[in-house]
Amino acid sequence: MARICFLFACAVFFRLTTAHGGVSNYTVGSTWYRGYSPEETPEAQVGQPWLINRPWAAIEPIYDPMSLAITCNSPGTPATSSIPIRAGQNISAIYYYWLHNVGPVVAWMASCNGPCSSPSFNASNADWFKIGQKGLLSGTIVEGMWFQHEFQDWSGAPNVWTETIPKDLKPGEYLIRHEIIALHIANQPQWYPECAHLKVSGKGKKVPGKKFLAKLPGAYSLSQPEIGIDIYSDEWYNRTTYNIPGPPVWNGE
Repeated sequence: MARICFLFACAVFFRLTTAHGGVSNYTVGSTWYRGYSPEETPEAQVGQPWLINRPWAAIEPIYDPMSLAITCNSPGTPATSSIPIRAGQNISAIYYYWLHNVGPVVAWMASCNGPCSSPSFNASNADWFKIGQKGLLSGTIVEGMWFQHEFQDWSGAPNVWTETIPKDLKPGEYLIRHEIIALHIANQPQWYPECAHLKVSGKGKKVPGKKFLAKLPGAYSLSQPEIGIDIYSDEWYNRTTYNIPGPPVWNGE
Protein backbone atom coordinates (compact mmCIF):
# COMPACT_ATOMS: atom_id res chain seq x y z
CA MET A 1 0.00 0.00 0.00
CA ALA A 2 2.83 2.37 0.91
CA ARG A 3 4.46 1.68 -2.45
CA ILE A 4 1.19 2.46 -4.29
CA CYS A 5 0.82 5.74 -2.41
CA PHE A 6 4.43 6.63 -3.16
CA LEU A 7 3.95 6.00 -6.86
CA PHE A 8 0.77 8.08 -6.85
CA ALA A 9 2.56 10.95 -5.11
CA CYS A 10 5.37 10.74 -7.65
CA ALA A 11 2.87 10.86 -10.50
CA VAL A 12 1.20 13.96 -9.05
CA PHE A 13 4.58 15.61 -8.47
CA PHE A 14 5.68 14.81 -12.03
CA ARG A 15 2.48 16.29 -13.43
CA LEU A 16 2.86 19.48 -11.41
CA THR A 17 6.53 19.98 -12.18
CA THR A 18 6.14 19.33 -15.90
CA ALA A 19 2.89 21.25 -16.33
CA HIS A 20 2.89 24.94 -17.14
CA GLY A 21 -0.21 27.01 -17.79
CA GLY A 22 -1.96 29.62 -19.86
CA VAL A 23 -4.91 32.01 -19.94
CA SER A 24 -8.08 30.09 -19.07
CA ASN A 25 -10.58 32.94 -19.43
CA TYR A 26 -10.99 36.71 -19.23
CA THR A 27 -13.08 39.18 -17.26
CA VAL A 28 -14.13 42.74 -18.08
CA GLY A 29 -15.99 44.37 -15.22
CA SER A 30 -18.39 41.74 -13.91
CA THR A 31 -18.57 39.84 -17.21
CA TRP A 32 -16.74 36.55 -17.61
CA TYR A 33 -15.57 35.31 -21.02
CA ARG A 34 -14.72 31.68 -21.52
CA GLY A 35 -11.32 30.98 -23.06
CA TYR A 36 -9.96 28.12 -25.10
CA SER A 37 -8.90 25.00 -23.22
CA PRO A 38 -6.20 22.66 -24.61
CA GLU A 39 -7.63 19.96 -22.34
CA GLU A 40 -10.84 19.83 -24.42
CA THR A 41 -11.08 18.78 -28.05
CA PRO A 42 -10.77 21.47 -30.74
CA GLU A 43 -14.01 20.19 -32.30
CA ALA A 44 -15.92 21.18 -29.16
CA GLN A 45 -14.56 24.74 -29.21
CA VAL A 46 -13.39 26.01 -32.61
CA GLY A 47 -16.22 27.79 -34.41
CA GLN A 48 -18.35 28.14 -31.29
CA PRO A 49 -19.98 31.60 -30.98
CA TRP A 50 -18.47 32.13 -27.52
CA LEU A 51 -14.84 31.56 -28.55
CA ILE A 52 -12.95 34.82 -28.01
CA ASN A 53 -9.34 33.67 -27.83
CA ARG A 54 -7.15 32.01 -30.39
CA PRO A 55 -6.69 28.25 -29.96
CA TRP A 56 -3.52 26.95 -28.34
CA ALA A 57 -2.90 23.23 -28.52
CA ALA A 58 -0.89 22.55 -25.38
CA ILE A 59 0.40 24.10 -22.16
CA GLU A 60 3.97 23.65 -23.35
CA PRO A 61 6.45 26.51 -23.80
CA ILE A 62 7.80 28.01 -27.00
CA TYR A 63 11.60 28.00 -27.04
CA ASP A 64 12.33 29.72 -30.36
CA PRO A 65 11.53 33.45 -30.34
CA MET A 66 11.55 33.47 -34.15
CA SER A 67 8.91 30.75 -34.42
CA LEU A 68 5.55 31.86 -35.82
CA ALA A 69 4.04 30.28 -32.71
CA ILE A 70 5.49 33.16 -30.67
CA THR A 71 2.71 35.39 -32.03
CA CYS A 72 -0.40 33.74 -30.61
CA ASN A 73 0.82 30.26 -29.72
CA SER A 74 -0.05 27.28 -31.93
CA PRO A 75 -2.19 26.95 -33.96
CA GLY A 76 -3.24 30.54 -33.11
CA THR A 77 -6.01 30.57 -35.70
CA PRO A 78 -8.73 33.26 -35.53
CA ALA A 79 -11.41 33.16 -32.86
CA THR A 80 -15.11 33.39 -33.66
CA SER A 81 -16.11 36.29 -31.43
CA SER A 82 -14.65 39.32 -29.63
CA ILE A 83 -14.72 40.78 -26.13
CA PRO A 84 -16.45 44.19 -26.13
CA ILE A 85 -14.49 46.69 -24.05
CA ARG A 86 -14.27 50.46 -23.72
CA ALA A 87 -10.96 52.25 -23.95
CA GLY A 88 -9.92 52.95 -20.37
CA GLN A 89 -11.49 49.76 -18.98
CA ASN A 90 -9.55 46.99 -17.28
CA ILE A 91 -9.28 43.47 -18.64
CA SER A 92 -8.14 40.56 -16.49
CA ALA A 93 -6.53 37.38 -17.76
CA ILE A 94 -7.30 34.41 -15.51
CA TYR A 95 -4.82 31.57 -14.99
CA TYR A 96 -5.93 28.59 -12.91
CA TYR A 97 -2.40 27.57 -12.10
CA TRP A 98 1.04 28.94 -12.77
CA LEU A 99 4.14 27.19 -11.43
CA HIS A 100 7.16 29.24 -12.49
CA ASN A 101 8.42 32.29 -10.64
CA VAL A 102 11.27 34.05 -12.51
CA GLY A 103 10.86 36.29 -15.55
CA PRO A 104 8.76 39.17 -16.90
CA VAL A 105 5.16 39.29 -18.08
CA VAL A 106 4.08 41.55 -20.93
CA ALA A 107 0.64 42.52 -22.29
CA TRP A 108 0.60 43.50 -25.96
CA MET A 109 -2.06 44.74 -28.37
CA ALA A 110 -2.23 44.98 -32.16
CA SER A 111 -4.80 46.57 -34.44
CA CYS A 112 -6.42 44.10 -36.81
CA ASN A 113 -7.20 46.93 -39.28
CA GLY A 114 -10.65 45.43 -39.66
CA PRO A 115 -12.12 42.17 -38.38
CA CYS A 116 -9.60 40.12 -36.39
CA SER A 117 -11.27 36.99 -37.77
CA SER A 118 -10.58 38.00 -41.38
CA PRO A 119 -8.42 35.50 -43.32
CA SER A 120 -6.50 38.46 -44.76
CA PHE A 121 -5.26 39.58 -41.33
CA ASN A 122 -1.88 38.07 -40.41
CA ALA A 123 -1.06 38.56 -36.73
CA SER A 124 2.61 37.75 -37.34
CA ASN A 125 2.88 40.82 -39.60
CA ALA A 126 0.91 43.12 -37.30
CA ASP A 127 2.34 46.11 -35.44
CA TRP A 128 2.31 45.14 -31.77
CA PHE A 129 2.56 47.57 -28.86
CA LYS A 130 2.81 47.04 -25.13
CA ILE A 131 0.05 48.23 -22.80
CA GLY A 132 1.66 46.86 -19.65
CA GLN A 133 4.57 44.88 -18.30
CA LYS A 134 5.70 43.63 -14.92
CA GLY A 135 9.00 42.13 -13.86
CA LEU A 136 11.17 41.94 -10.76
CA LEU A 137 9.25 43.69 -7.97
CA SER A 138 11.77 43.40 -5.14
CA GLY A 139 14.89 41.56 -4.07
CA THR A 140 17.35 39.72 -6.26
CA ILE A 141 16.91 37.94 -9.59
CA VAL A 142 16.81 34.42 -8.13
CA GLU A 143 15.45 34.91 -4.61
CA GLY A 144 13.39 38.07 -5.08
CA MET A 145 9.71 38.56 -5.89
CA TRP A 146 8.66 38.67 -9.52
CA PHE A 147 5.10 39.47 -10.58
CA GLN A 148 4.64 35.99 -12.06
CA HIS A 149 5.38 34.63 -8.58
CA GLU A 150 3.31 37.22 -6.72
CA PHE A 151 0.14 36.52 -8.72
CA GLN A 152 0.22 32.80 -7.93
CA ASP A 153 -2.58 31.79 -5.58
CA TRP A 154 -2.26 28.34 -4.03
CA SER A 155 -5.53 28.62 -2.11
CA GLY A 156 -7.43 27.31 -5.11
CA ALA A 157 -8.49 30.76 -6.30
CA PRO A 158 -7.49 31.75 -9.84
CA ASN A 159 -4.37 33.77 -10.62
CA VAL A 160 -5.42 37.18 -11.95
CA TRP A 161 -3.40 39.52 -14.17
CA THR A 162 -5.11 42.86 -14.86
CA GLU A 163 -4.18 45.55 -17.39
CA THR A 164 -5.90 48.71 -18.65
CA ILE A 165 -6.79 49.47 -22.26
CA PRO A 166 -5.31 52.94 -22.99
CA LYS A 167 -8.16 55.42 -22.53
CA ASP A 168 -7.47 57.41 -25.71
CA LEU A 169 -6.98 54.39 -27.98
CA LYS A 170 -8.75 54.64 -31.33
CA PRO A 171 -11.82 52.35 -31.50
CA GLY A 172 -11.62 49.20 -33.57
CA GLU A 173 -10.85 45.51 -33.45
CA TYR A 174 -7.63 44.49 -31.74
CA LEU A 175 -5.78 41.45 -30.53
CA ILE A 176 -4.63 41.41 -26.93
CA ARG A 177 -1.71 39.13 -26.17
CA HIS A 178 -0.71 38.05 -22.66
CA GLU A 179 2.81 36.69 -22.51
CA ILE A 180 4.81 35.15 -19.68
CA ILE A 181 8.56 34.68 -20.18
CA ALA A 182 10.04 32.09 -17.83
CA LEU A 183 13.78 32.29 -17.13
CA HIS A 184 14.17 29.59 -14.47
CA ILE A 185 16.22 27.27 -16.73
CA ALA A 186 19.71 28.52 -17.53
CA ASN A 187 20.12 29.75 -21.11
CA GLN A 188 16.74 28.32 -22.13
CA PRO A 189 14.02 30.99 -21.94
CA GLN A 190 10.42 29.88 -22.33
CA TRP A 191 7.54 31.87 -23.84
CA TYR A 192 3.87 31.34 -22.99
CA PRO A 193 1.68 33.61 -25.18
CA GLU A 194 -2.10 33.59 -25.68
CA CYS A 195 -4.21 36.01 -27.73
CA ALA A 196 -7.84 37.13 -27.56
CA HIS A 197 -9.99 39.26 -29.86
CA LEU A 198 -11.19 42.65 -28.58
CA LYS A 199 -13.70 45.13 -29.97
CA VAL A 200 -12.67 48.47 -28.46
CA SER A 201 -15.18 51.31 -28.26
CA GLY A 202 -14.80 54.92 -27.15
CA LYS A 203 -14.00 58.38 -28.47
CA GLY A 204 -10.23 58.05 -28.56
CA LYS A 205 -8.27 59.01 -31.65
CA LYS A 206 -4.76 57.95 -30.73
CA VAL A 207 -2.53 55.12 -31.91
CA PRO A 208 1.02 54.37 -30.79
CA GLY A 209 3.96 55.90 -32.64
CA LYS A 210 6.73 53.97 -34.34
CA LYS A 211 9.01 53.77 -31.29
CA PHE A 212 6.34 51.76 -29.44
CA LEU A 213 5.86 49.14 -32.18
CA ALA A 214 7.40 45.70 -32.67
CA LYS A 215 6.84 42.54 -34.66
CA LEU A 216 6.10 39.15 -33.11
CA PRO A 217 8.21 37.29 -34.05
CA GLY A 218 10.92 39.92 -34.13
CA ALA A 219 10.76 41.58 -30.71
CA TYR A 220 13.00 38.98 -29.05
CA SER A 221 16.18 37.06 -29.82
CA LEU A 222 18.28 34.61 -27.83
CA SER A 223 21.22 37.02 -28.11
CA GLN A 224 19.45 39.75 -26.13
CA PRO A 225 21.22 40.26 -22.79
CA GLU A 226 17.96 39.91 -20.83
CA ILE A 227 16.78 36.76 -22.63
CA GLY A 228 19.59 34.23 -23.17
CA ILE A 229 20.79 34.27 -19.57
CA ASP A 230 21.83 31.98 -16.74
CA ILE A 231 20.14 33.46 -13.68
CA TYR A 232 22.25 31.21 -11.41
CA SER A 233 25.57 32.62 -12.66
CA ASP A 234 27.65 35.04 -10.61
CA GLU A 235 26.75 37.74 -13.13
CA TRP A 236 23.00 37.47 -12.52
CA TYR A 237 22.26 35.73 -9.22
CA ASN A 238 22.40 38.76 -6.91
CA ARG A 239 21.27 41.46 -9.31
CA THR A 240 18.41 43.61 -8.07
CA THR A 241 17.31 45.03 -11.44
CA TYR A 242 16.04 43.51 -14.66
CA ASN A 243 15.29 45.46 -17.84
CA ILE A 244 12.33 43.99 -19.73
CA PRO A 245 13.29 43.81 -23.42
CA GLY A 246 11.27 45.28 -26.25
CA PRO A 247 9.77 48.72 -26.87
CA PRO A 248 8.46 50.95 -24.08
CA VAL A 249 4.89 50.64 -22.83
CA TRP A 250 2.37 52.88 -24.60
CA ASN A 251 -0.10 54.42 -22.14
CA GLY A 252 -2.06 56.36 -24.73
CA GLU A 253 -0.16 59.62 -24.65
